[in-house]
Amino acid sequence: MMDILAIAAHPDDVELAAAGTLIKHIESGAKVGIVDLTAGELGTRGDADIRAAEAEESRKIMGVSQRINLYLKDGFFEENETSLYLIIQVVRKYRPRVVLTNAVHDRHPDHERASALVSRACFLSGLVKIVTLDNGIEQQSWRPQAVYHMIQDRYVRPDFVVDITPYYDQKMAAVKAFKSQFYQPGDTGPVTPISSAAFLHFLEGRAREFGRSIGVEFGEGFTVERPLGAANILDFH
Repeated sequence: MMDILAIAAHPDDVELAAAGTLIKHIESGAKVGIVDLTAGELGTRGDADIRAAEAEESRKIMGVSQRINLYLKDGFFEENETSLYLIIQVVRKYRPRVVLTNAVHDRHPDHERASALVSRACFLSGLVKIVTLDNGIEQQSWRPQAVYHMIQDRYVRPDFVVDITPYYDQKMAAVKAFKSQFYQPGDTGPVTPISSAAFLHFLEGRAREFGRSIGVEFGEGFTVERPLGAANILDFH
């Protein structure tokens, strides 16, 4: 079983928006996994093999216990029966308490489609009449306690912010493991919206903005599908 399962469209989506949160929970003893829906094969820079190697390096930096890829078609996956069943099988296999997934609204259309796809699959995973198999054995239904959505390129007002201040440098090391995608001194590859040094400054600014909103140095923001619950309002800060 996983405490947290992050399911996102592309290798590096999770690192950019939620690596600090994952690292923080791993450090506190939580078991964390990542599911990449695609290999990111349509990206302007790198290719599927390069990004797979980078994803593995990033996994080790974060300390994530399990990372798999479902190899849906980058840019062309859809919210259909086939893709839903694949995600249901994964959710039932790892039985996470919490699922993190892509932003509800974002610049890249894959992010919005993945957001809706994962959310729907998590609900369907709890329906006992949907039958799925794992190595020929029927899986039991499972519905995560919560699905939280990352905030990615476009600003979305967060419903809650996680303090990642002690883990910011480790988060950025995980991001920079994707050497094909992000700025490297002397790089002469194709220019993309995320390949410049300015994009790394944007990431820092976003983390500082979210951190400032809760009175810390660095934060990561998320949106919710239902109100958060607390046993005691003194737990909030």
